[in-house]
Amino acid sequence: MKRIYLSFLLLLPFAVHSQRLADVAVSYGVTNYIGDLGNEKNFPISSASSGAAVTLRNFIGNNGKSAYTHRPFDLQLRFSWHRLQYDEVESVGGKSGSELRNYLRGIGFRNDLFGAESGLTYNFIIGNQGPLSKPKFGGFVMAGVGAFYGKPKADLFLGDAVIDNRYYFWNDGSIRDLPENSRIEGNVLEKDGIFETDLRQWRTEGQGAGSEFSQTSPYNNLNIGIPMGVGLRYFYNKFLTLSVEFNYYYFFTDYLDDVSGRYATYEELLSSFPDQLRFELAKYISDPTGRGTNGFIGLATSPRGNPSLKDAFTFFSIEASYKIKWKKKGIYGQ
Repeated sequence: MKRIYLSFLLLLPFAVHSQRLADVAVSYGVTNYIGDLGNEKNFPISSASSGAAVTLRNFIGNNGKSAYTHRPFDLQLRFSWHRLQYDEVESVGGKSGSELRNYLRGIGFRNDLFGAESGLTYNFIIGNQGPLSKPKFGGFVMAGVGAFYGKPKADLFLGDAVIDNRYYFWNDGSIRDLPENSRIEGNVLEKDGIFETDLRQWRTEGQGAGSEFSQTSPYNNLNIGIPMGVGLRYFYNKFLTLSVEFNYYYFFTDYLDDVSGRYATYEELLSSFPDQLRFELAKYISDPTGRGTNGFIGLATSPRGNPSLKDAFTFFSIEASYKIKWKKKGIYGQ
């Protein structure tokens, strides 16, 4: 480790001497979650939400002396925020309630994912190119790796997270304050939009030492993602560049949405939450409609997720990039 730090310190003066140009970019766009939840058969359009990023590129070895305006390869650093979300009780394509493919499962989540990533970009000029050319358009492809942190949460209570404030999901698509089999119809409710329930804490798939079928530990909220992208750039002038970009982010976890394989059994939940009130909360949080499982592994239990498919999301964005210039002397520079 000491050798690594020493090498870094020795190379730093040369890096400082060469860093005279860099591009700083801000982007905003649409994020679409792809995972275990969804009422569409193919791409989950109804999962659309927001995303944003700040990117630094062209900052290594770019001393402004090259005759080429745009180099074929460059390294970029990106800091991003993406909101992943889905709610299986929301109407889609004119369908609602039990008409929806996964309404009876009725699972929903939101995960504000914050990431730091690095990537290698290959740029190619569209049209004339050369040392003295001034191209207007360029394309690029990118691949990299990043670390992303986020907690999947759910809106499962109207107010405080107590069992009396739970939602009841009726077959007609309404949300009420009483179960459907009660003699009274109950009041129709709207979700309050507050994602108060940290799903990881409630062992929704039996994670933990009390698991009957495995000793799986609770999943990690910090995960590795692989971004891959393609885009088109318009060079407005020598400083300002406008871009459109499409990215696909693949993850090595299946728990960005808190859903992967099966429902927790009641024995597993009781082992993790021996207090009766917390046990009732855990049953509801794992299976919000009460129709997904009877508490045992068997024919009456529907699949909660597909563990063979990892989670992912897409990000379509518009970006504005500005080239900054500065002069800074290194120890051995001028």
